[in-house]
Amino acid sequence: MLTTLKIRDFAIIDELELTLRAGLTVLTGETGAGKSIVVDALQLLAGGRGGAEMIRHGAERADISATFDVRDAPAQLREWLERQALEEEELIVRRILGADGRSRAWLNGQPVPVQLLREAAELLIDIHGQHEFQSLTRAARQRELLDEYGQLAPALGEVAAACRRWRELNARERELAEAARDRDARLELLRHQVAELAALELAAGELERLSEERARLAHRGRLAEAAHGALALLYQDETHNAHRAIGRALHALRAVAGIDPQLTPIIALAQDAEVNLREAARELERYAEALELDPSRQNAVESRLAAIEDLARKHRLAPAQLPARAAELAADLQRLERAAVDLQAVRAELAEALRQYRRRAAALSSARAQAAQALSAAVTEHMQALGMAGGCFEVGVTAREAEPAPHGADEVELRVSANPGQPVRALAKVASGGELSRLSLAVEVASSARETRCMVFDEVDSGIGGAVAEIIGRELRTLGQRGQVLCVTHLPQVASQGHQHLRVAKHSDGRATRTTLAELPESERIEELARMLGGVDVTATAREHAREMLRGSAPPARAPARPKRAAPRR
Repeated sequence: MLTTLKIRDFAIIDELELTLRAGLTVLTGETGAGKSIVVDALQLLAGGRGGAEMIRHGAERADISATFDVRDAPAQLREWLERQALEEEELIVRRILGADGRSRAWLNGQPVPVQLLREAAELLIDIHGQHEFQSLTRAARQRELLDEYGQLAPALGEVAAACRRWRELNARERELAEAARDRDARLELLRHQVAELAALELAAGELERLSEERARLAHRGRLAEAAHGALALLYQDETHNAHRAIGRALHALRAVAGIDPQLTPIIALAQDAEVNLREAARELERYAEALELDPSRQNAVESRLAAIEDLARKHRLAPAQLPARAAELAADLQRLERAAVDLQAVRAELAEALRQYRRRAAALSSARAQAAQALSAAVTEHMQALGMAGGCFEVGVTAREAEPAPHGADEVELRVSANPGQPVRALAKVASGGELSRLSLAVEVASSARETRCMVFDEVDSGIGGAVAEIIGRELRTLGQRGQVLCVTHLPQVASQGHQHLRVAKHSDGRATRTTLAELPESERIEELARMLGGVDVTATAREHAREMLRGSAPPARAPARPKRAAPRR
């Protein structure tokens, strides 16, 4: 149950705090006073879209919060609260809109994504706008209404999962069938390409090695000259070479090493240099010999690289990408060669997925048929109280043989006969707007019989009046006896049925406009109802009529008992 609503700097509201009770709470006021702003604020708390234009002019942000008493929450809400670690007696929902367009949300002081507000709102509050009745003429909404009434979400989820599986397999089957149509020509091309790449036998790293060798062979003369020159200077020159020089240096140092021990590590370094010098000389000899061993090697390297580059051009890629292309083509060939086997397997899976879908869709259809009977009876009963005595309401469920769909195989149609002896017709074909409003309210009241959420109606009584308006008011009051109902109304017949009456007023000082909201005691309720009855000039007759309406509200205008509030757990 919604117990407190706080609004700050939202639309033309600067600051507002409401304390709400169980039963039917009505909101009235002059046209344009801002009655629907309260509903807009609740929609924002329910995760609706919000922008900077919703912030009161001159303010930096809009701040809206609501407190819900969740001590007697139904099982589904309790499970959701447990999953979110929100096992408290109260749930405080808060949302802030910034002037920069950014939005932030909290649950019990913990920052959460707006999506979590939407999940909470689905279990806490049910908002019906003044165009909600017209939405019931749409086929999709009629099916959703029946599923909600029958609490068929688990069965609907199974059907949706089976439909997804069937669609995945169906897409795979089409893909394999398409591949099979040009399979032979594609197979021939793939086999040729795979064989051509395999014949190349391009080893890992071979391209890099060949490129390096090509550069080396192209400059073989310069490389050989440098190698021989370095070898002479290091080791082979008859008169002056580094090996002979370092040998003389070692001889001189060893002769005096006994005099000063500090020379010992220096001698060791010189010995290492002598060893490294001899090793470098041997490597240079081998390098120079290799350059002169095979003069025809350059032709072989050029030929091999030309073959690699030609094949790369054929496949329109860089030579380094040839190994990856070979693996890709081999995988394609393997898939295509087993495509026939895969296609048979997928078709078998597809047939089984279709059987599973039909089985689950049939179970959903059966559950819908049972829910349709119950909903038909409930709405028909409410029609009798809404000025359509002898009228009949029927929910038709027709299974169609069609491609699997997430919502099942059923077409759901709401049908009605407003008068005795007339055949039922589709709700969408009901001509009278008043009849449509009454029927739609009967559907909402009947389908909400199992609800424990706070229900909000925003001028759903628009376009009706007289005795029918009084009946609708009584229906809303009856609905409030089962829980909590908030109704924005312009009809005194509806307002007089409220357990709690809030008046919305707009004030302006010439520079700024703001909206206020106050709970009306009995005397002020009479004045407000008289205003709604009589217009600008409130007469004694209008006041007496208002008193009579309040006396005639049945049952007496007293809110349902509310459990005593225990101290919140800390």
